Amino acid sequence: MSSRTHSPPRVAVLADSDTRWKWGALTAHRLAPGGRLDGFLLRGRATPTVRQLAEVGARADALTEVTGTEFVRTADRSRYDVIVLSCVGGAVQAMVHGLARSWAGQRRRPAVVTGYVGVVYEKLADGLLLRHGADVVLAGSRHDAERFRAVYHGVGASADSVVECALPFLGGDRYAPAPPGEVQSRPYTVVFAAQPSVPDTRAARTYLLKRAVRHARLHPEREVLIKLRSKPGEHTTHIEELPYQKLAAKLPDPLPDNCRLVYGHMGEVLDRTDLLVTVSSTAALESLHRAIPTAVLTDLGVRETLGNHHFLGSGCLASWDQLDAGHRPEPDPRWTARQGVAADGSYERAFDAARDRVADLVAAPELPPLAPYYTPATAPGYLPGILARHGLDPTGDPLPHTAEPREAGPLRRATRNAMRDAARGAYRHGVQRVAPVIRRMGQL
Repeated sequence: MSSRTHSPPRVAVLADSDTRWKWGALTAHRLAPGGRLDGFLLRGRATPTVRQLAEVGARADALTEVTGTEFVRTADRSRYDVIVLSCVGGAVQAMVHGLARSWAGQRRRPAVVTGYVGVVYEKLADGLLLRHGADVVLAGSRHDAERFRAVYHGVGASADSVVECALPFLGGDRYAPAPPGEVQSRPYTVVFAAQPSVPDTRAARTYLLKRAVRHARLHPEREVLIKLRSKPGEHTTHIEELPYQKLAAKLPDPLPDNCRLVYGHMGEVLDRTDLLVTVSSTAALESLHRAIPTAVLTDLGVRETLGNHHFLGSGCLASWDQLDAGHRPEPDPRWTARQGVAADGSYERAFDAARDRVADLVAAPELPPLAPYYTPATAPGYLPGILARHGLDPTGDPLPHTAEPREAGPLRRATRNAMRDAARGAYRHGVQRVAPVIRRMGQL
């Protein structure tokens, strides 16, 4: 940290899902070790549950659920030195505009940081331009940093905000298999890291589940764990319409004794993993970082919609047939180095540049106004809708119906919370039950 900083910065993290809370909170600890961290959960369909927050395990000194306009009113220099926006792109853009309006005319303001929670394999230009305007846009690898700068330069926007670092949740002990000739003290463990929205059809998800089960039956001496992200009714960064729990319950035969569904912290699951299998989950990078053999499935093709095209050249692409036959992928070290995977022990240094950049911003006597690429002049048909979804008018001011509410009494708070929980339940029921039925009817 820069010598100009006399005390650890005070950091506020705004997140809109469990995975983004994990990224935002751990990023804050990397950027401001020892500093106070206040967490704010953006109220919406993916607001994490208590169970999800406990599973993530990221520490905060305070945690509050807010709307976007409530956060804009809260985030000022008197309370925070750094603000980490760990949200979907539209929410980041809305907060940048709302904060810029709220801080208009101030010489000093908090430094604003944002980035991506994992592998960036879709909507690259859209997501990046929605994040433009933050003081720092973190890129989790050299590969991403180059792509991010190219997008910003391509529209004539400044790319000075892009700073290369690494994903903040990589870590854990390096994989150490039993030496040749020795018997491992626990069963050889294969972990299939499931994803909420990839693949997105019942047939494809059922296929992957059946292949994991088949692997368990072919190798009764192994343990096969199907690692799930959320329980039915919970949402994470992406909507899960077809939870594996429900698909497993509809299989003609029960899961074999050596195959089971598991939850929990990914790092703890990786502690006992000998082979990680996935379609395109960021868990693959966590696994590779620990030198665990890692397979990215090709069974459903190598396609942009699946995200496994991101792993071209990695040496990790493989099929269940190959894994059934005993194949163990060997990663290409040149590919892993470009992806921010640092199994060689250099990981801790990956945050030095970002930490120094933030320290310089915090110590600066004055910061210029936030200047996002999207404005009412550059995107008049796009930006107003994004801002309105988060309670802001085209100038970044709160819309009239989002005016500061009067303090609610206990009964009013209880009623409001009950109505909010009921609305979330109805939304999730619609996503997981009603929407799939309507789609199937439309295909008749």
